[in-house]
Amino acid sequence: MNTVNTSTAPPESFLATGRGKVTLALLCAVTFLDVMDGAIVNVALPTIRTHLGFSVQNLQWVVSGYLITYGGFLLLGGRAADLLGRRRLLVAGTALFAASSLACGLADDQGLLVGGRLAQGFGAAMMSPAALSILTTTFQGADRHKALGLWAGISGMASAVGLLIGGVLTQEFGWRWVFFVSLPICALVLFGTFRILKDDHGRPAAGRAPGSFDAVGALLATAGMLLLIFTVVKAPDAGWGAGRTIGGLAASAVLMAVFLLNEQRRRHPLVPLSIFRIRGLAAADATQVIAWAGFYSMFFFVTLYMQNVLGYSQLRSGLAYVPVSVGIGFGSTLATKMFTRTGTRPIIVSGALLAATGILWLSRIPVDGTYLTNLLAPLVIMGIGLGLLYAGVQTAANAGVPDDQAGLAAALITASFQLGSALGLAVFSGIATSRTSHLLAAHASPPVALTGGFQRALLISALCLVAAGVIALRASNTRGEFAATTESRQNLEPSYDAA
Repeated sequence: MNTVNTSTAPPESFLATGRGKVTLALLCAVTFLDVMDGAIVNVALPTIRTHLGFSVQNLQWVVSGYLITYGGFLLLGGRAADLLGRRRLLVAGTALFAASSLACGLADDQGLLVGGRLAQGFGAAMMSPAALSILTTTFQGADRHKALGLWAGISGMASAVGLLIGGVLTQEFGWRWVFFVSLPICALVLFGTFRILKDDHGRPAAGRAPGSFDAVGALLATAGMLLLIFTVVKAPDAGWGAGRTIGGLAASAVLMAVFLLNEQRRRHPLVPLSIFRIRGLAAADATQVIAWAGFYSMFFFVTLYMQNVLGYSQLRSGLAYVPVSVGIGFGSTLATKMFTRTGTRPIIVSGALLAATGILWLSRIPVDGTYLTNLLAPLVIMGIGLGLLYAGVQTAANAGVPDDQAGLAAALITASFQLGSALGLAVFSGIATSRTSHLLAAHASPPVALTGGFQRALLISALCLVAAGVIALRASNTRGEFAATTESRQNLEPSYDAA
């Protein structure tokens, strides 16, 4: 009698089912919303300043307020998703995001708008790691590679699409609609979450009482991250050598050091340090920090160049990023198809170097440049590189992570994105401003001085991408890791090639 060896039969593809496709679309809508909202407001800032009477210095809080709470609360949000339930955190975060988006759109004074942005960031800090950990625990094997590739592609495109949508809405309907547009997406996410996702009720780690929670660790980690990102965001205004900046960085370092000591001594820590024993995880997170320092700054400076030097309208500036979105989508799709052949490491390194090439080309922008001659080709090249790198980093950072730490791993890689974005914008804005001021002192015209500042900052951004490629050589080179579970925590190594 013939028997079938079911132990070696490949598992049925959940992604191939209709429910699997809808689940992935729902989770990708979450990352699209979170990342888009960090960018969509940029082109509306001049209008917001005029309507609500912001000073130039205070206007930055409309952008940085979101980044500070998003990055500051991510570790807490990710671990809470593991312990309290991912669907619960996704619902709570989305509801808060919707309420704060409505408050921002209705704001009639500066305080309400900035407060709404801070609340939006807190909501995103719950939504993003919950959604990504649901993805990594729902899809396995080849399905996970495809799902992470699409997640990365959507995340990468969201910034460019946000600039486009922001330009259209601000010019045609008014700045308030850059916040109102989030409401139908939030409603869709909430509806889909209740209809499609199962309530996981939390996944306490082995030996942990269901209600146990490291409150001290949560307080220390959140305070340390908030202070770090706040200090980095304010550094260009205060000065990197100012006592306020140095004191903030030092205090943040002390808080994080005390946090690490607390985690070592806790029986049930907020962040089990054993997660960093997963091969290549730290390198993937570090690659994300350095890479996004370059990417986020590039979007910022190229947008300013188009509007302040070339005289583009908000709408035209947004439309200029449409080819970038296509490039990012192509890069992430290509990465997904190549994972099983090459592993993740060559894809990350290739993406970093390709993106560095595109940004290096952009660093040669002239004062009298044109879109077709000086911007289109390097932006597309950069976009393809971003798609390759981001898809590879997301996959490498989640490879071999046990189910009960999936939220934490998702929070770490997302926090790396936020920290890199804030750090790059703060550092490179100072570099650009310093170069522009020097040229103005030498009696250069404002367009020439601005362009000179952008060129210098973009050159450093390109070097950041090269550095990210070097760091990525230490990231995991997974081709398709096993599905790590709580029971398999003693054997965390994913499958690697000999390289």
